[in-house]
Amino acid sequence: MDVLFSQLFAGLSLGSVLLLAALGLALTFGQMGVINMAHGEFMMAGAYTAFVVQGIFSSAGVSLLVSLPLGFLVGGVLGLLLEATLIHRMYRRPLDTLLVTWGVALVLQQLARDIFGAPNVDVRAPAWLSGAVDVFGVGIPKTRLFILALAIVCVVALALVLKLTPLGRRIRAVVQNRDLAEASGISTRRTDRLTFFIGSGLAGIAGVALTLLGSVGPTLGTNYIVDAFLVVVAGGIGQIKGTVIAAFALGLLQATIEFSTTASLAKVLVFVVIVIFLQVRPQGLVSVRTRSLA
Repeated sequence: MDVLFSQLFAGLSLGSVLLLAALGLALTFGQMGVINMAHGEFMMAGAYTAFVVQGIFSSAGVSLLVSLPLGFLVGGVLGLLLEATLIHRMYRRPLDTLLVTWGVALVLQQLARDIFGAPNVDVRAPAWLSGAVDVFGVGIPKTRLFILALAIVCVVALALVLKLTPLGRRIRAVVQNRDLAEASGISTRRTDRLTFFIGSGLAGIAGVALTLLGSVGPTLGTNYIVDAFLVVVAGGIGQIKGTVIAAFALGLLQATIEFSTTASLAKVLVFVVIVIFLQVRPQGLVSVRTRSLA
C-alpha cells in the first residue's frame, strides 16, 4: 500500500511539473498555431530570475515569493519581444516558426552561459519547504506539494481569466474564428501579443518552480520542452482542460511504468503510447467544434 501510494504521488508530482511547463504553451500554440521551441528557454529565464533574486534577499522564503511574479514578468517580456520581432511575421507558417524559435532558443542558451557561466547554479529552498509531510506512512517532499499547489493555482487563475475577463473572451473568440473575431472589431494583433505575454509568463513561473527540484543550467528548458508539446497535443491543441488531464495522465503513466522498468524506458514507452493514441484520436482528448473554415 505504501509503495502504491508513493508511486501515485510520484505520478501526480511529475504531472504537476508537466502541467506547469505545458500550460503557457497550450495557450500560445492553441491560439496562434506557433510552434515555440524557445518556450523552454523562457522557463530557464524564470529559473535564473530566481537565482538573481536570491542574491538580493537574504530570506529564501521572501526570495521565492518575489521570484514568482518577477519570473512571470521576465518570461512574459521575453515572449512579447519574440512575438513583436519575429513571430508576428510568420503566422500560418508553423514550420518556419519552429526553425526560427529553435534558433532563438540556442541564442538564449548561449546568452545564459555568457552571463552566468557554464556550471549549473543552485537556488536555496525556503526553510518552510524543507523536509517532508508524512501521509499514510509515506514521506512526501514539501517542495513537490508546493509545485502541485502552484500548478493548481495557475490553472484556476488562467481559467478564470479566460472565462470572466474581456481579454479572456477576446482570446476565446480569436481561437474559435480569427477572421470573424477581427470582423467583429477585435484587435487580433493586440490579443495575440497579450496571449503570448501570458503564455510566456507562465513558462517563467514554471522555471521558478523547477529551481526547487534541482540546479539551474542553460539547458534546463530542453529537458521539458518535448514533454510539454506532447502534453499539449495529447490534451487537444488549445484546450486547457485537456492539457490538465493529459499532464496528470502522462505523469501517472510514466510513474507506473518506471516502477517496473527504468526512467529512460518509461519515457520511450510513454511516447509510444501517445503516438498510438494520436493515431486513434488525432484531435486529442478534448476538442471543440468551431465555425472556422480553415
